Amino acid sequence: MNGFVLNRSVPLALRIADLAVRALVDEAELTPKPGLVDQRGSGAHRDLTLDLMRRSAHALHDGFARMGEAAAHAEADLALREAVGRIGREAEADMMRVTGGVNTHRGAIWALGLLSAAAAMQPADLMAANVARRAASLACLADRFSQPQASNGERMRTRYGVPGARGEAQQAFPHVIDIGLPALRASRAAGQPEDVARLDALIAILARLHDTCVLSRGGEAALRDAQSLARDILRAGGTGSLQGQHLLYRLELNMLAHNASPGGAADLLAATLFLDALERQVTM
Repeated sequence: MNGFVLNRSVPLALRIADLAVRALVDEAELTPKPGLVDQRGSGAHRDLTLDLMRRSAHALHDGFARMGEAAAHAEADLALREAVGRIGREAEADMMRVTGGVNTHRGAIWALGLLSAAAAMQPADLMAANVARRAASLACLADRFSQPQASNGERMRTRYGVPGARGEAQQAFPHVIDIGLPALRASRAAGQPEDVARLDALIAILARLHDTCVLSRGGEAALRDAQSLARDILRAGGTGSLQGQHLLYRLELNMLAHNASPGGAADLLAATLFLDALERQVTM
């Protein structure tokens, strides 16, 4: 993250939580994002604001820190999986108290919670792909105390047969490791500003992801349109090109017309920023 360096005098779990919260805030503030909350407004959402997203992110700091503490130098076993699950449910309750019952970051708690735990498991190895693999080893374990959720994401997984957030984690976050991070770093290497690089990563993820948030709000037509326009943006040279900016505006209008929002892609962008920040600490 811009200007953000891990303070080695701070306990590991708190440093990890700092990065997780920073990733969520950076994702929320990134502008312009199609259909999503950003510095211009609420996108396709009527119950979300940028201020609410910021407050929600900060409310999760304790939960991410506690997951890191529970996982510090631990192995991926059932006891740890259930501890992370319990803390995650408590973090969700904290989020709901702050937001007045609005689901701002449920998917992000799952993704960044697992990744935070995975980082703490082997803090000497913070390479992104290895952290993602450790997170997958946790995600593949069944939490006996987790109650089935009738969430929109779970309903879309069942209805359309897509991986969803659970499958993404169990597969070691392929849309982060194989798509988001390479797009972010390629854009930076090409000399693009950081905001453009992050937007390029979001669009690259959206172009390939079966986003259950888009499916839930707009159905298959909205997802096809979003993926097609996202691919067009990438072919045009990304969000930093004039044609890419024009297409990004078209994608925005299309998302709003479908009343759709790529929340799944946004969560994976936050995971991308988190893992990028972790890995950059190793090489600084």
